[in-house]
Amino acid sequence: MSEVTRILSAIDAGDPRAAEQLLPLVYDELRRLAAHQLAAEKPGQTLQATALVHEAYLRLVGPLPRAAAGESGGSQGVDWNSRGHFIAAAAEAMRRILVENARRKKTQKHGGRRKRLDFSQAEPITQADPDAVLDLDEALTILAGEDPEAAQVAKLRIFAGLSIEEAAQTLAVSRANAYRQWAYARAWLQARLREAPGSS
Repeated sequence: MSEVTRILSAIDAGDPRAAEQLLPLVYDELRRLAAHQLAAEKPGQTLQATALVHEAYLRLVGPLPRAAAGESGGSQGVDWNSRGHFIAAAAEAMRRILVENARRKKTQKHGGRRKRLDFSQAEPITQADPDAVLDLDEALTILAGEDPEAAQVAKLRIFAGLSIEEAAQTLAVSRANAYRQWAYARAWLQARLREAPGSS
């Protein structure tokens, strides 16, 4: 059992000191994921990588160590089974935060036309407007209902910026399987996003 897995088990068991031990072990990796998400955002972006890491961390394990002051972590009964499981959950939490941020921006603009997300490149999403992020999130939700494994690979690839090899390692699947899932998810998403309103 790795140190991270042991600490995650302690957090799940309610150990108030475990969250304090976890953050230093995973912070650099979470910061890299967050920085990748925000690196190509448009100027004026108010969400910073550090804030994204902290918000994702709060959603996964509860209060940050300094804010905890004797409170226990709050992993909401999640049974963490590995570092990869935690990192995948963190990537999903970051995706949800970015989607919520996009929804807030869209609400502030009082509507507007949807725009097609150019998904022809096999690269992580960058500089997407809020409508494009929402379209992609909706498509990923539908894909997850049809093929959860392909959706997981796509989320890690698109939102967390992981390579296919890193996604395979995070999800504990073979490299070949991750490539197959990504190829399927990419084709499925391209077809689905072509059907999105305003994509013509």
